[in-house]
Parts: sequence; C-alpha cells; structure tokens
Amino acid sequence: MITVFQATAADFATIRAIAYETWPIAYGQILSKAQLEYMLGAFYNDKALAESVTKEHHFILAKEGNQTLGFASFEWDYNNQKQTKIHKIYILPSAQGKGVGKILIDYVASEAQKHGSDVLCLNVNRFNKAIEFYKKMKFSISDEVTIELEHGYLMEDYVMERKL
Repeated sequence: MITVFQATAADFATIRAIAYETWPIAYGQILSKAQLEYMLGAFYNDKALAESVTKEHHFILAKEGNQTLGFASFEWDYNNQKQTKIHKIYILPSAQGKGVGKILIDYVASEAQKHGSDVLCLNVNRFNKAIEFYKKMKFSISDEVTIELEHGYLMEDYVMERKL
C-alpha cells in the first residue's frame, strides 16, 4: 500500500536521490547535460531545499513499506491567490505507472481544498511527456512562460491548472 508522509530535513538526501535518478530520464533529451547538471545542483542541494521549506514549500513523500517511490512539493496561496502550486513532483522510474503520481496529486488537491484553494497549478517543460499525464489528471494549459536562469539557461514551461 502506498502512503503519503510529510518530509523533513532528514529526507533531503532521499529527495535528492530521486531527483538525480529521475531527471536524466525526464529531461535527458530536452536539456543539455550541462544544464541538467546545473539545475540539479542548484535546486537539490541542502541549502536550496532548506530555503524552499522556509519559503512555505511543503514536501511530501510517497512510500510503499520502507521504500520511497516519489515526492512532491507545493505551496499554499501562490501569488497571494486562492491557488496551490505544485513546484515539484517526481516519481522513481521503477515506480512510474503504479499510480504514485496520482496519489501525490490527489493528496495535494485534498489538502489544497482544506486550505481554501480554488485552483491547483504547476509548471511543466513544454517538451516533457508528463504533459499527457497532467491532462489525464484534469489539468489544462493556461499559459506559456519562459524563465531565464543563470548561464543563459531557460525553463520553457507551460502553466497548467486544475479547478478544485
């Protein structure tokens, strides 16, 4: 049985390990190796993860027994609106197709409704195959954004939303 738990700083190494295993598969044909390494290093070091938590991001883990299968992070009242933003959601490649992503999104949606959110939103790379998964989860594309990072790297995303 897959269960969802709140993550703590003690889980940062697990979160990082999942990201490092998942990202090359999810983004290997979308981003250069240099950009992939830069983004993993920038987003998943202990300092960046700790800062995310202090900025009101909530991390959750999906576990089956003692094995962590994936994680998500989300933020209430994103942009001072009644919306909850999913900032990260990654599932181990070996656990994909088992409903873990759906469990994590359903958990966030349930918590978001309790918090008073009307909308669940997320960004997804415009070339990421996960777009189809999000569409199955009742998200629709509401905008297109390009976010510039250091070294001229770009995050070329769709903003997707789901009414709650």
